[in-house]
Amino acid sequence: MKTEIEYLAELIQQADAIVVGAGSGLSSAAGYNHYHWMPAIESYLQEFKEYYQFTSPFAGFYYCYSSLEQQWAYYAKYIYSMWHLPTGQPYLDLQAILADKDCFVLTTNVDGQCRRVFPQERLCEYQGNMGYFQCSQPCHEHIYENRDAVEAMNRALQGMVLPTHLLPRCPACGRIMVPWVRDDTFLEGTAWQEGVARYHAFLRHWLMEQTGKKLLLLELGVGEMTPSIIKLPFWQLTAQNENVFYACLNQKDSHAPEHLKGKSLYLQGDLAETLSRLRQKLCKTGSVSR
Repeated sequence: MKTEIEYLAELIQQADAIVVGAGSGLSSAAGYNHYHWMPAIESYLQEFKEYYQFTSPFAGFYYCYSSLEQQWAYYAKYIYSMWHLPTGQPYLDLQAILADKDCFVLTTNVDGQCRRVFPQERLCEYQGNMGYFQCSQPCHEHIYENRDAVEAMNRALQGMVLPTHLLPRCPACGRIMVPWVRDDTFLEGTAWQEGVARYHAFLRHWLMEQTGKKLLLLELGVGEMTPSIIKLPFWQLTAQNENVFYACLNQKDSHAPEHLKGKSLYLQGDLAETLSRLRQKLCKTGSVSR
């Protein structure tokens, strides 16, 4: 009998197109867990963690600080880590696995790792991206890449306080800027709408215009905190379309509805190890390069 890895490798080879749903578990597999402390991110935020007793990097992101200068000191260091941490190996393995496939990536991750390995035209960052600022109002639809600003902030940090003159302000209205990450001010403007439109256009092409072609939905590290973005739509697409197959790779045990039996595959275990083994398996068949 085939192993689950062998079966998934065959599904990938046979698929005419692949949609990846990338959740936080994919970044965690790379060592970049934003919900629990891991060495990679902690090395940048150790001082803040110890002083404020943050239970996770995201706990510091949503903390109610006494001043904007304190808040932006943390933001600056946190975003700086995302610009400087290397591309995670699971992302590199995924890039190799999909190199010769028509694919699209829908992600809820905001750390910019997907953008390192997939072009923007094949990507929808549904929850935003820490590498951009937006107006906190927001007063207009533009988002701003923030690497240069974040580099300047980090050079000027005075302990855990950012000098007031470096607080990022909207060039249009003067209000404080915020990271382009989903919260109560999140900007679903042109950049977000274009990403969603690209995703829907990809689905429409393969489900309606390419009748009879095989579409694989590959869900990676998606939890149940926001199931309406990836998991539930993937289930619905699989149930409603004869030539769609759903594969879920996750650290934790998961399940599928009864009506997806025969059209779904679940692989539980370390996601980094699973992607590495999958890449090796496809290498042996000549489907991907090493």
